[in-house]
Amino acid sequence: MKTIFLLLAAVLSAAVSARPPNVVVIFIDDMGYGDIGPFGATKQRTPHLDRMAKEGMKLTSFYATPVCSVSRAQMMTGCYGARVSVPGVYFPGQSVGLNPSEVTVAERLKEKGYATQMVGKWHLGDQPEFLPTRQGFDHYLGIPYSNDMLKKSAETKVPVVPVLRDEKVAELMDGEGQRRLVELYTKEAVDFITRSKDQPFYLYFAHNAIHTPIYPGAAFAGKSQNGRFGDWVEEVDWSVGQVLETLRAQGLDKDTLVVFTSDNGPWLTKGADGGSAGPLRGGKGSTWEGGVRVPTLAWWPGRVPAGSVNDAVAATIDLLPTFVSLAGGTVPATPVIDGRDITPILLGQSKESAREAHYYFASYDLQAVRQGRWKLALSPQPEGMGKQEAKTPTGMRLYDLDAEIGEQTDVAAQHPEVVKTLTAKALTWNKTLPASPARDKFIANGQSKGTPKSAPAKPKKTLDRPKIFDGWDKDKDGFLAKDEFIPHMGDQADAPARFVRFDKDKDGRLSKEEFVRAGN
Repeated sequence: MKTIFLLLAAVLSAAVSARPPNVVVIFIDDMGYGDIGPFGATKQRTPHLDRMAKEGMKLTSFYATPVCSVSRAQMMTGCYGARVSVPGVYFPGQSVGLNPSEVTVAERLKEKGYATQMVGKWHLGDQPEFLPTRQGFDHYLGIPYSNDMLKKSAETKVPVVPVLRDEKVAELMDGEGQRRLVELYTKEAVDFITRSKDQPFYLYFAHNAIHTPIYPGAAFAGKSQNGRFGDWVEEVDWSVGQVLETLRAQGLDKDTLVVFTSDNGPWLTKGADGGSAGPLRGGKGSTWEGGVRVPTLAWWPGRVPAGSVNDAVAATIDLLPTFVSLAGGTVPATPVIDGRDITPILLGQSKESAREAHYYFASYDLQAVRQGRWKLALSPQPEGMGKQEAKTPTGMRLYDLDAEIGEQTDVAAQHPEVVKTLTAKALTWNKTLPASPARDKFIANGQSKGTPKSAPAKPKKTLDRPKIFDGWDKDKDGFLAKDEFIPHMGDQADAPARFVRFDKDKDGRLSKEEFVRAGN
């Protein structure tokens, strides 16, 4: 009897002391659905991601957003960007960012006793009150925005980006210096795992790679069969291998969930530097599948079924409630979030979406809705940043994604009942969002902004474009850099493409003549 009692006590003690799983999110910048081996890439080798897929799960209907800041906001908050007022992209020096009042996944896990670290691209505001250390992370190392947002150093006049350590600038990094970036980030991630092994931890590892400009490390340059883009993908794969091998070496692999995903689709107008959406239509900046459906893997040996594939609709908004649930917590009823716990999907217990529908936003405009195999497009959609709107009818279009993943055939006429059901869902759900001009327009018209009701023509305003130019030219050098131009654009998803169109001599800046001529 005493032996039985001791054994029972030992079992109960182990159950009580068992800690919740560690969580690692590896977030890639601008990686397309077809850019890694598990999703069909052949020109660049990704052996570590291939192994991760064999040991874990491939999620084939996992969604982010068309552009980067809103994608990161969704993952941090579990909400669509329209709900938390993050419509597009933030730029250096702006006085806006993710509202500090939002409760992030890092804050939720910190409440459960997790050590938290952010490594890499933040892009949710670069002013002190918006930085990761103010949003639930114990420590931070990284560039607070995209790697192409360089500004001239006051001392050297060389274009640089800041690398922050917590809230202080540790280094000003020029373009060539970015060849050290993946290695620098990977060392920080590995060090965090090693020193945090005795408590549950959350590592958010967000690479600046593979966003342009492309800067593979010296050890990887020229090694792939797909130019410098492929080289950088292969370096990212190496980095993933380092993280997974560290977890194995520390005996943490069976206690750690790792999710690998991307912030949006490939930047197709960058050509060879832009990546591939594989069989999907469209790219970054678009709500076609290629702009928002991203290559995603989940790995947790012994828990996530090895070699499995799951096509259930899920998204970055689902990560917060999932991680909180795995940590033994619950997400409060308020503030409202849009994500749902996808633990049953990850553990191979379900192939059904945890949400009744998925909604596709471009800024505040609800452009499409998906339920199961059906996707209803509510308005014309651009193919991607820098590309003109697709030559599609202005009315609603229905696509059967199970029959045709490439969204070429409109089957709305054959399935009017599906169109009616999804239209009603979109209109009803959109009313749950906080007030915004785009939302109000949608409800007033009963449709998206792509197909507005006719309205009386308004007199065209005459703008003093030379005066506007002078006001936007902050450094008074007689030109507008991209980061001086884009923050003033209403539709920031299309703003980079407009900048390129206006830049007639393709020198990466706008002269006053180019700016004025663009308005004529």
